[in-house]
Amino acid sequence: MKNGKKVVIGVIGSDCHAVGNKIIHHVLEQNGFEVVNIGVLSPQMDFINAAVETSADAIIVSSLYGHGELDCQGMRAKCEEAGLNNILLYVGGNIVVGKQVWEDVEKRFKAMGFNRVYKPGTPIESTTEDLKADLGLLK
Repeated sequence: MKNGKKVVIGVIGSDCHAVGNKIIHHVLEQNGFEVVNIGVLSPQMDFINAAVETSADAIIVSSLYGHGELDCQGMRAKCEEAGLNNILLYVGGNIVVGKQVWEDVEKRFKAMGFNRVYKPGTPIESTTEDLKADLGLLK
């Protein structure tokens, strides 16, 4: 059953990891979301343009190759320039190079304007529940 919310998903930057993207797509659809999947190797503006074109409620950025921090810099400002002032921005996966203190990584991404930041291995079901809560779908 559809819940009336649209989510743009994709894999940012030069990352071509497609399997996780397909799993995220499937789980979100099973939870009633309309999913706009821009695929892999996607620049920020592809996420933003898709969100503008579809009036999306959220963008979920995936990255597994470790360069998500570089790829995501300035994304919130670009969303606002495009008129997406209230869009939810989520990011997850292996978003930084090497082993770093997670709390520090999370702080940096939140300072970049991301609403939720997920560490490697976070089940997509957790993200889905957060998305439902953030969009007011939980009673």
